[in-house]
Amino acid sequence: MYQNAAILAVFLLIYSATAGRVERSLISGPIVFTGIGFILGPYGLGVLHLGISGEGLRTLAELTLAMVLFTDAANADFDIVRRNLGLPERLLLIGLPLTIMLGFLLAAIMFPSLGILEMALLAALLTPTDAALGKPVVTNLAVPPVMREALNLESGLNDGICVPIVVLLLGLAVGTQIEGAALGHVARVVAEAIGLGAAIGLALTWCTARMLRFSERRGWISEHWVEIPIVALAGACYAAAQAAGGSGFIACFVGGLLLSGLRERHKERSCGAAPSTWAKRWRWLHG
Repeated sequence: MYQNAAILAVFLLIYSATAGRVERSLISGPIVFTGIGFILGPYGLGVLHLGISGEGLRTLAELTLAMVLFTDAANADFDIVRRNLGLPERLLLIGLPLTIMLGFLLAAIMFPSLGILEMALLAALLTPTDAALGKPVVTNLAVPPVMREALNLESGLNDGICVPIVVLLLGLAVGTQIEGAALGHVARVVAEAIGLGAAIGLALTWCTARMLRFSERRGWISEHWVEIPIVALAGACYAAAQAAGGSGFIACFVGGLLLSGLRERHKERSCGAAPSTWAKRWRWLHG
């Protein structure tokens, strides 16, 4: 365990010292991590043995996705959306569904043994693009600012938009095998996975924002803890929704969107006022 921890810590130290140079190169961060893992893992030098079970990997992947969904939604700039609504609107409302349809057709050609729901699920899973893959384009100053902002917004929101589709298709695929295709099962999947998850994400985020503002006005917040609430809130949205039988991913995405909206409203109310401790320290809530 300590050998693995030492190897990972040293790699993170080296990468953190060269991350800026890597970002300016043709090689992306995810490729570096994947390559180092392959080199040091059992198929390479064999010096790194994490010994994580399939269940552990699944949990880690789910928590990572939950954090990504929450932070992407929380960082959505509604002011940019309002000023340049046309392009991101076309990307999300036209381009995204067309990509899912094209993925479905390709799945039908390449995997004819799959069922219709399975083909649709595969297409919905593969459609959302990884923001890291498009980062060289989004950060390239040669690309027009409006286009860069639209691509950045689309890459941040496409995961959250596809999550309800994936949850619904997965629930239908499993439910059809267990209890047959029934309208009642469809309604139950939508109500439990999407409705319950969204309600929990909205409730937890709203209560957290009110609590933190109440504490800040009274000087109860320690400056050493200012970075913790965003992580804790994302984890709470995911875990609470999963425990209640809803979708933790939808809870995180909806909660992040509400957090972004609250941030924009606070900016409008605070316009022209002297920056407060809240505005200076709680960057995750006020930009």
